[in-house]
Amino acid sequence: MFKRFFIYGSIGISLEILWTGFTAFLSGDMSFTGHSSVIMLPIYGSAVFLEPLFTQLKNVSVILRGIVYMILIFAVEYWSGLILTFFEICPWSYLNAALNIRGLIRLDYAPLWFTVGLLYEHLYKKLPEIISHK
Repeated sequence: MFKRFFIYGSIGISLEILWTGFTAFLSGDMSFTGHSSVIMLPIYGSAVFLEPLFTQLKNVSVILRGIVYMILIFAVEYWSGLILTFFEICPWSYLNAALNIRGLIRLDYAPLWFTVGLLYEHLYKKLPEIISHK
Protein backbone atom coordinates (compact mmCIF):
# COMPACT_ATOMS: atom_id res chain seq x y z
CA MET A 1 0.00 0.00 0.00
CA PHE A 2 2.88 2.39 0.79
CA LYS A 3 4.32 2.00 -2.71
CA ARG A 4 0.96 2.78 -4.30
CA PHE A 5 0.46 5.75 -1.94
CA PHE A 6 3.86 7.13 -2.97
CA ILE A 7 3.16 6.55 -6.68
CA TYR A 8 -0.19 8.38 -6.53
CA GLY A 9 1.40 11.19 -4.51
CA SER A 10 4.38 11.54 -6.86
CA ILE A 11 2.19 11.58 -9.94
CA GLY A 12 -0.12 14.15 -8.34
CA ILE A 13 2.79 16.46 -7.54
CA SER A 14 4.20 15.98 -11.05
CA LEU A 15 0.84 16.83 -12.61
CA GLU A 16 0.57 19.89 -10.38
CA ILE A 17 4.01 21.11 -11.46
CA LEU A 18 3.06 20.58 -15.12
CA TRP A 19 -0.28 22.36 -14.61
CA THR A 20 1.21 25.36 -12.81
CA GLY A 21 4.03 25.55 -15.36
CA PHE A 22 1.56 25.54 -18.22
CA THR A 23 -0.66 28.17 -16.60
CA ALA A 24 2.45 30.29 -15.87
CA PHE A 25 3.30 30.10 -19.57
CA LEU A 26 -0.22 31.20 -20.49
CA SER A 27 0.31 34.17 -18.16
CA GLY A 28 3.50 35.15 -20.00
CA ASP A 29 6.16 33.19 -18.09
CA MET A 30 8.21 31.79 -20.95
CA SER A 31 10.21 29.63 -18.51
CA PHE A 32 7.12 27.45 -17.80
CA THR A 33 7.96 27.66 -14.08
CA GLY A 34 5.77 25.18 -12.18
CA HIS A 35 5.57 24.57 -8.46
CA SER A 36 4.14 22.36 -5.75
CA SER A 37 4.75 21.58 -2.10
CA VAL A 38 5.93 18.42 -0.39
CA ILE A 39 2.85 18.74 1.83
CA MET A 40 0.83 17.74 -1.25
CA LEU A 41 2.34 14.23 -1.34
CA PRO A 42 -0.05 12.77 1.28
CA ILE A 43 -3.00 14.64 -0.23
CA TYR A 44 -2.42 13.22 -3.70
CA GLY A 45 -1.29 9.92 -2.19
CA SER A 46 -4.66 9.57 -0.47
CA ALA A 47 -5.96 8.44 -3.88
CA VAL A 48 -4.91 4.99 -2.64
CA PHE A 49 -8.12 5.03 -0.60
CA LEU A 50 -10.14 5.33 -3.82
CA GLU A 51 -8.96 1.94 -5.04
CA PRO A 52 -11.98 0.01 -3.69
CA LEU A 53 -14.20 2.53 -5.46
CA PHE A 54 -12.29 2.04 -8.74
CA THR A 55 -13.17 -1.65 -8.52
CA GLN A 56 -16.81 -1.10 -7.52
CA LEU A 57 -17.46 1.39 -10.32
CA LYS A 58 -15.73 -0.54 -13.11
CA ASN A 59 -19.06 -1.33 -14.87
CA VAL A 60 -20.50 2.19 -14.50
CA SER A 61 -20.39 4.72 -17.36
CA VAL A 62 -17.23 6.78 -17.69
CA ILE A 63 -19.25 9.99 -17.22
CA LEU A 64 -20.68 8.88 -13.89
CA ARG A 65 -17.31 7.57 -12.71
CA GLY A 66 -15.65 10.85 -13.61
CA ILE A 67 -18.32 12.83 -11.77
CA VAL A 68 -17.94 10.67 -8.64
CA TYR A 69 -14.15 11.07 -8.69
CA MET A 70 -14.46 14.82 -9.28
CA ILE A 71 -16.76 15.25 -6.29
CA LEU A 72 -14.48 13.18 -4.07
CA ILE A 73 -11.39 15.10 -5.19
CA PHE A 74 -13.18 18.39 -4.49
CA ALA A 75 -14.08 17.08 -1.02
CA VAL A 76 -10.49 16.04 -0.26
CA GLU A 77 -9.16 19.35 -1.58
CA TYR A 78 -11.67 21.33 0.48
CA TRP A 79 -11.20 19.47 3.77
CA SER A 80 -7.43 19.19 3.50
CA GLY A 81 -7.27 22.88 2.61
CA LEU A 82 -9.45 23.72 5.59
CA ILE A 83 -7.17 21.76 7.94
CA LEU A 84 -3.99 23.19 6.43
CA THR A 85 -5.42 26.72 6.59
CA PHE A 86 -6.21 26.20 10.28
CA PHE A 87 -2.51 25.48 10.85
CA GLU A 88 -1.57 28.32 8.46
CA ILE A 89 0.35 25.98 6.14
CA CYS A 90 -2.00 25.70 3.15
CA PRO A 91 0.15 25.98 0.01
CA TRP A 92 -2.72 27.19 -2.20
CA SER A 93 -5.30 29.94 -2.19
CA TYR A 94 -7.97 30.46 -4.80
CA LEU A 95 -9.38 33.62 -3.22
CA ASN A 96 -8.69 35.60 -6.42
CA ALA A 97 -10.43 33.05 -8.67
CA ALA A 98 -13.98 33.82 -9.75
CA LEU A 99 -15.51 30.44 -8.96
CA ASN A 100 -13.87 29.67 -5.61
CA ILE A 101 -15.37 28.33 -2.41
CA ARG A 102 -13.66 29.88 0.62
CA GLY A 103 -10.48 30.08 -1.43
CA LEU A 104 -10.04 26.32 -1.04
CA ILE A 105 -11.52 24.92 -4.24
CA ARG A 106 -12.17 26.27 -7.72
CA LEU A 107 -15.34 25.06 -9.38
CA ASP A 108 -13.86 25.83 -12.80
CA TYR A 109 -11.39 23.00 -12.07
CA ALA A 110 -14.25 20.46 -12.31
CA PRO A 111 -13.12 19.18 -15.75
CA LEU A 112 -9.56 18.89 -14.47
CA TRP A 113 -10.56 16.81 -11.42
CA PHE A 114 -12.92 14.73 -13.57
CA THR A 115 -9.96 13.87 -15.80
CA VAL A 116 -7.49 13.33 -12.96
CA GLY A 117 -9.91 10.91 -11.30
CA LEU A 118 -10.13 8.85 -14.47
CA LEU A 119 -6.35 9.06 -14.90
CA TYR A 120 -5.86 7.68 -11.38
CA GLU A 121 -8.38 4.94 -12.13
CA HIS A 122 -6.35 3.98 -15.21
CA LEU A 123 -3.15 4.12 -13.17
CA TYR A 124 -4.75 1.79 -10.60
CA LYS A 125 -5.27 -0.80 -13.35
CA LYS A 126 -1.61 -0.50 -14.39
CA LEU A 127 -0.07 -0.45 -10.88
CA PRO A 128 0.53 -4.22 -10.55
CA GLU A 129 2.52 -4.07 -13.78
CA ILE A 130 4.41 -0.91 -12.70
CA ILE A 131 5.23 -2.19 -9.22
CA SER A 132 6.40 -5.61 -10.45
CA HIS A 133 9.13 -3.92 -12.55
CA LYS A 134 11.66 -3.50 -9.76
